[in-house]
Amino acid sequence: MRPMCSSLGPEVRSFFIDAISATLCLEQYQPLIQHPQRANCQIRSSQTAMEKGGDGCQKPSVTPYEEALDALSSLITKRSRADKSNKGDRFDLLFDYMKILDLEESISQMKIIHVAGTKGKGSTCTFTECILRNCGFHTGLFTSPHLIDVRERFRLDGVDIHEEKFLAYFWWCYDRLKENANEEVPMPTYFRFLALLAFKIFAAEQVDVAILEVGLGGKFDATNVVQAPIVCGISSLGYDHMEILGNTLGQIAGEKAGIFKHGVPAFTVPQPDEAMCVLEEKASQLDVHLRVAPPLVSDLLNGLKLGLEGEHQYLNAGLAVALCSTWLQRTGHLEISYLEQTSSLPEQFIKGLTTASLQGRAQIVPDRHIDIESPGDLMFYLDGAHSPESMEACARWFSLTIKEDYQQETSNNHSQDNSRSSHDLIQRHPSGRSTKNSTQILLFNCMSVRDPQLLLPCLMKTCASHGVHFKKAFFVPNISVYYKVGSHTSPPADSSVDLSWQFALQRVWENLMQGSKVVGDAKSTDAVCEEIKDDTELSIRSCENSAVFLSLPFAIKWLRDTIQQDQGVRFQVLVTGSLHLVGDVLKLVKK
Repeated sequence: MRPMCSSLGPEVRSFFIDAISATLCLEQYQPLIQHPQRANCQIRSSQTAMEKGGDGCQKPSVTPYEEALDALSSLITKRSRADKSNKGDRFDLLFDYMKILDLEESISQMKIIHVAGTKGKGSTCTFTECILRNCGFHTGLFTSPHLIDVRERFRLDGVDIHEEKFLAYFWWCYDRLKENANEEVPMPTYFRFLALLAFKIFAAEQVDVAILEVGLGGKFDATNVVQAPIVCGISSLGYDHMEILGNTLGQIAGEKAGIFKHGVPAFTVPQPDEAMCVLEEKASQLDVHLRVAPPLVSDLLNGLKLGLEGEHQYLNAGLAVALCSTWLQRTGHLEISYLEQTSSLPEQFIKGLTTASLQGRAQIVPDRHIDIESPGDLMFYLDGAHSPESMEACARWFSLTIKEDYQQETSNNHSQDNSRSSHDLIQRHPSGRSTKNSTQILLFNCMSVRDPQLLLPCLMKTCASHGVHFKKAFFVPNISVYYKVGSHTSPPADSSVDLSWQFALQRVWENLMQGSKVVGDAKSTDAVCEEIKDDTELSIRSCENSAVFLSLPFAIKWLRDTIQQDQGVRFQVLVTGSLHLVGDVLKLVKK
């Protein structure tokens, strides 16, 4: 439990402030000194990081950072996001929170770029931030979700906020809200608190530009307290979060267009007619000049490649260029603005577009935790795709990427034979000393509100069209616990874990592999699975084409053990279906 600080008198608070000023760097701890109540808490938290055990020896307890994550976890509501009552959910409360935190004037003065969309909004925001940072501006970027550490959501000049700064701003906001909470104005929920914290951080850090990625939808998203952004953007729209946003593209577009503000220019990308009609109608009602940003032409990059992989990123890059150009123009920086794609881009734009980076999107990470000669023999291809459209883009990226070596070997043959199985592809080590057969593995999980009968067939068919076929699909529960934030907590790795959803995913996959167009009799699949035993006893149920593992660590252990036992095997593992799963893999592989 967090130490109680509010009971400390002013004399005691003054003593701790003097102590901090005398012993710590004034500039580094300025936020704590400005807020004495939290300074007391930080010192006491540090003192309680080591507690005495029963034998009189000191034992480690939670760190101040873990203590903050526990407090943040308390704001996560237990009800499902699919709960229809979540829609709106007293949006007006956000303005009460703004008053409590003295954020009204700060937010009104921020020069904000606001971006919504179904897919590509995180990439668009990343490109946008990187461009403006390379133009010399002090940037703040708020995105979601995080993959490893919650501080990833708050980036200052392209870097995750420092832990000490995060703690200072976190407790300043948390304490104020807690002290003013009552039945009418309860503590904000998880994402709302994070959005408010982002506004506090960007205001206190006096950023030149704040780039905000909408969390969910648009109209009722916590970031939509912004009343006067400089420019708005809508990335590609598709079917996702339909349990909340609606069952048609028109309904979804209407929710996303909720970020439009009267007279504020907006950009979107080419959209399906149904979605574009709604966007245009909403824009017209608010006197919004809505324009379609064309995809970026690769020739404008002077022979360089986009920092984010995938052909679809040229769509997001084009939107980012339009947003940055308009922001520069409307804030009076005409010397580096660029509104029309002609023969070249400003140097700062090119550098921003080609150096942008974003974890969990078309990311390739080798596993270096296995004791073998070639760590590249276990390679993870990570992409947090979770809609049919993004799943198709993910499958296309994965297929083309793993075939790159083979295509280079056969560069003299201009006609690619896509009918050739991926199991026949030979991968060469950089030295050219040896070759190994590559095997493709799918590591998958998705939220239960998404339809695996849309996601998995799209993934399988797109890969197959490029000659890539998975030898095995592994289904695992996420390590991340929905009601807990932080690496110091994890779900139990025992039989109490509910794997019913993973079994359902497995049935869909097995029926797809058997050539069935619809999910067949579950019993027939179960019977096939029962006949196949996993000698390692790491998987709960192994079928001909798939396996369900009790936990992600067990699945990765199986991969590592197999590689070490058979030096002729090379695994290329596609991790997709959930950004949370991608984050969990990154934690295990990179830590």
